[in-house]
Amino acid sequence: MSAIEISSKVDEKAWNELRQLAQETNRSVSGLLTEAVQEYLSRRRVRSSVLRHLEDSIHENEELGGVLAE
Repeated sequence: MSAIEISSKVDEKAWNELRQLAQETNRSVSGLLTEAVQEYLSRRRVRSSVLRHLEDSIHENEELGGVLAE
């Protein structure tokens, strides 16, 4: 896998904790950042998909929802 170089600003406390975690786990900061970004993207994409299915289900079962609410 190829890598790109990025530049960004990060909260100093979070950066220090990330560096400490990298040292404690014998991993690189770059590797931890890549993993964190991948996990974030995975969660966001799954959440959007789940919300779409929920909205579809609510719409499809609108009548039943009204009956159950009574």
